[in-house]
Amino acid sequence: MTREPMIAPSLLSADFARLADEVQRIADADWVHVDVMDAHFVPNLTLGLPVVQAIQAVSPVPLDCHLMIEDPERWAPGYAEAGARNVTVHAEACTDPRKVARDLKAAGALAGLALKPGTPLEGYLDVLPEFDTLLVMTVEPGFGGQSFMPEVLPKVTEARRLVQTGHLQLFLEVDGGINADTIEQAAAAGADVFVAGSAVYGADDPAQAIAALRALAAR
Repeated sequence: MTREPMIAPSLLSADFARLADEVQRIADADWVHVDVMDAHFVPNLTLGLPVVQAIQAVSPVPLDCHLMIEDPERWAPGYAEAGARNVTVHAEACTDPRKVARDLKAAGALAGLALKPGTPLEGYLDVLPEFDTLLVMTVEPGFGGQSFMPEVLPKVTEARRLVQTGHLQLFLEVDGGINADTIEQAAAAGADVFVAGSAVYGADDPAQAIAALRALAAR
């Protein structure tokens, strides 16, 4: 599977008081990355389903919901039913990853599985065929603005190898510290979806920043 690089700006770096306007600023993006945190699975609290439903109603680009929450079997399908294009749950929070994947796809979304930096890929190779997206965290989940962790990229490389050999069909997404200085490393490792927060929302011209990141990833 070969794809053009996809840029998914993270609303975690946006102005939460102006979310409707903030999604319009990234109309040139491929997805908008929405971090849902419950203050249990991660030590931070962001937003939940009602806000995602409101964003979905006005967003010019598909929603990529990253659920950093406990009990995703219970809560994740609601985000798919709200219209999110991709809904990602954390492997570490799931008791039955296969069921979550099937429920998400039955509700009309792509199903994603996220791995923390310290979580090995090998433990989930048997369930990955159920999923459409593998999200490799390049920072510890919970807070924006952290430094990129290149030591996790071998997971991306191994997943890309499995895609190229036909064992898996996945979007390979990276999230954390992605900017103009790090996106080429992540792309070289095999990623094709790049979550970028401050690199886009901190720019004077988000559209220009998105185009520049996309060009760097395509090298």
